[in-house]
Amino acid sequence: MNLLGVWAIYRFEMARFGRTFWTSLVVPVITTSLYFIVFGSAIGSRMTEIGGVPYGAFIVPGLILLSMFTESIGNASFGIYMPKWAGTIYEILSAPISPLETVIAYVGAAATKSVIVGLVIFATAHLFVDLPVAHPFAMFAFLILMAVTFCLFGFLIGIWAQSFEQLQVIPLLVVYPLTFLGGAFYSIKMLPPLWQTVTLFNPVVYLISGFRWTFFGKGDVTMAASIGALALFLGLCLAIVIWMFRTGYRLKS
Repeated sequence: MNLLGVWAIYRFEMARFGRTFWTSLVVPVITTSLYFIVFGSAIGSRMTEIGGVPYGAFIVPGLILLSMFTESIGNASFGIYMPKWAGTIYEILSAPISPLETVIAYVGAAATKSVIVGLVIFATAHLFVDLPVAHPFAMFAFLILMAVTFCLFGFLIGIWAQSFEQLQVIPLLVVYPLTFLGGAFYSIKMLPPLWQTVTLFNPVVYLISGFRWTFFGKGDVTMAASIGALALFLGLCLAIVIWMFRTGYRLKS
């Protein structure tokens, strides 16, 4: 493996993050604080607990994942789209570095940024609520796997997109709605039986439920189903990215 090439791309992407370090961290902190004020205070005063968990603490896993989804997709898609837009993608394609090494570098850098943002939001949440973590090692592992998975998803969006507007289409029209409808701020068990069944077709439900289980030891679906859904999504994104590099889809044209 060309470790020097991987490190060069990784360091370049992290340097870009360093130039917008405070903006990248302050915005999620402010957004999280506003969510706590609106959902935690306004709604939490009327709905104090869900499944024995205080409402303010209950929404924390959903808040972390909502921000991480945004950061992961945005960082990874922008990271690979800019070389396409600037025309420097051909330097990467002709360099002595394999497609796998390229993906590891870009996705690794984007995932590092996302995990940092997730941990900052986790720390911010402690300013508002008492937040227990039943399974800390599982929580951290789930956090990393989630970041890698959605960075891969963002990476393929960056390859697919042909304009800056297209970079925003899928996050705004698909990921955001699915996250809000996936139990980020409520338990799907609160829904009528018909809508509970419909909601189970939303893949984000399994991700949020699994992450919430690491905090409170309980979720809307089984942990096995959550891990299976995460593994399936990760494998699918990886397969599509490999296909894109092998065929040169929107990379060599």
